[in-house]
Amino acid sequence: MAVRAMVLLGAPGAGKGTMAEVVKAAMPVTHIATGDMLRDEIRAASALGQEADGYMRQGRLVPDDLIVRMVMRRVDQGAPDARYMFDGFPRTRPQADLLDRHFQERGAQLALVVLLEVTRDICLDRLTGRRVCRKCGANFHVRNIPPLVAGVCDQCGGELYQRPDDMPETIERRLEVFKEQTAGLIDYYSDKGLLVRVDSSRHRDETVPDLMQAIADRHF
Repeated sequence: MAVRAMVLLGAPGAGKGTMAEVVKAAMPVTHIATGDMLRDEIRAASALGQEADGYMRQGRLVPDDLIVRMVMRRVDQGAPDARYMFDGFPRTRPQADLLDRHFQERGAQLALVVLLEVTRDICLDRLTGRRVCRKCGANFHVRNIPPLVAGVCDQCGGELYQRPDDMPETIERRLEVFKEQTAGLIDYYSDKGLLVRVDSSRHRDETVPDLMQAIADRHF
């Protein structure tokens, strides 16, 4: 059986991280989030990580080809019949084209692309209310998942803070970038018959059954 993969696609605040945790708990799947992957490669000082770090230190975007090479390096390190879940990747049409080419060369299959649909206002609410522990990285929300003690992590007692990425003005920019980058990507995967839309504006307990049904329907 060949490598199979699925993509979780959605705007910042759509719930990709939350849904990824649900999928990982339900089945044996390797989760690949490109932001985490970049940080890991840079921390490990790998050849690809050093190349990416050079771009980032100059304030430049890491090229699509380099991102895809990092992803495929992870895939090639896994079992020949492994299942992968890409979180927010590919982000652009060029990344999607490169991924298709690498998958064709390896006989791998992209089984489905789940678009987590959510309104702009809900994204803003979710992200501006998010608080992260400086010590262990646990996530909270001032209203939806409040800590037992304001500003203090339930898990390790560390300080909770609001990331710069979660400030309102930054979120607005992130949402615009997502819209610009992914409009064509949504059409691309829809034309291929791979796109499945899931309403993630609802509570997690309402979203999860639809997500898992979409995965089951594609025999992922």
